[in-house]
Amino acid sequence: MTGPRPRLALTSGEPAGIGPDLCILLSQHLAGNDLGCEITCIADQALLESRAAQIGCPLSLGPHFQIEHLPLAAPCEAGLLDARNASYVIAMLGRAADGCLSGEFAGIVTAPVQKSVINDAGIPFTGHTEFFAERCGGMTPVMLLAAERLKVALATTHLPVSAVSGALTAEVLDHVLRVIDADFKRLWRLPRPRIAVCGLNPHAGEGGHLGREEIDVIGPAIARARAAGIEATGPWPADTIFVPRQLEHHDVVLAMFHDQGLPTLKYAGFGSAVNVTLGLPILRTSVDHGTALDLAGTGQVDPGSLEAALRLAARIATGRVTA
Repeated sequence: MTGPRPRLALTSGEPAGIGPDLCILLSQHLAGNDLGCEITCIADQALLESRAAQIGCPLSLGPHFQIEHLPLAAPCEAGLLDARNASYVIAMLGRAADGCLSGEFAGIVTAPVQKSVINDAGIPFTGHTEFFAERCGGMTPVMLLAAERLKVALATTHLPVSAVSGALTAEVLDHVLRVIDADFKRLWRLPRPRIAVCGLNPHAGEGGHLGREEIDVIGPAIARARAAGIEATGPWPADTIFVPRQLEHHDVVLAMFHDQGLPTLKYAGFGSAVNVTLGLPILRTSVDHGTALDLAGTGQVDPGSLEAALRLAARIATGRVTA
C-alpha cells in the first residue's frame, strides 16, 4: 500500500496584488494534471471567486486542489493596498508555517506579498524568509534562486553594496556553505554537491590588487569547508563562473551579494525561476517576482513562476527532484 499523498500549502499573497490571480490561473493549469500532491490554497474564498469573475477565468477546484478559507480583514479591490488586510496576510503565512511544523503540510509555496503595506500596518515584517525563520525558532536561512539549468545561492541578501564587505564574515560564510551542502543533499539528494564560490571583487581580487576579501575571508572559508568534506571551489571571478563550461562542473553558485548572482539567474530563467529558502526545517518555495499591483485583476499575468515553484515543491515532497 502507498502512503497518503503529500499536501502542500499554497499561500495566495497580498490580496490586492496578482497572488489571487495566479492561484486562480494555477487551478486551471493543474486541472487534470496530477503533481502527486494535494494542494491547499489558503485564501479568502470570496476574494478568489470575485477575482476569477473579474479576469474571466473560473476557479477550478477538484480532488487535488482545494481552498482553505481565511476571511479578509477588510474588503479588497485589485490594485489598491489596504493596511487593514496586513493581519490577514500574516495569519495566512502563520497558518502555512504551523501546518508544516506539525507535519500537516509537506511544504509551502508562496505567492508574493507587499512588505510595505504590512509595515504600514505597524507589523514589523522584513519578508517571507525572515518570517518563516522566526516562526521556525530563529533559524538563519539562505536564499537560493533556481532555474532549470542554474542555481544561485546568496551569501548576503538585501544589503546596500557598501555594507556587503563587512557582512562577509568567517561565521557567515561557514554557515552558508554548510547549509547549501546539507540542503542539496537533503532536497536534491546529491551525495556530494559541487559549490562554486564567487569572489567579491573584480577578477576575484586580482591577487590582492583589487581587494583582499578573497585572501582574508572567502578563500579561508572555502578551505575550511573543504577540510569538512564540502566540495567548494573558488573564489571564482563572477564574470567567468557563469559560463557553460564552468557551470557543467558545479551544481550551485554561491554569489557574495544580491546583484552579483541574480541578474544572470533571472536572465536565464525569468518567469520560471523559483526562490527556495534553505536552512529551515520546512520546505518553502516561492515566485521570483513581486505583487505587480498594476496587473492585478487584468487577466494579463503569467503564472509560470508560481507554477514552477509548485512543481519543484511537489517533486521535492514526492522524492522526484533532480539536480
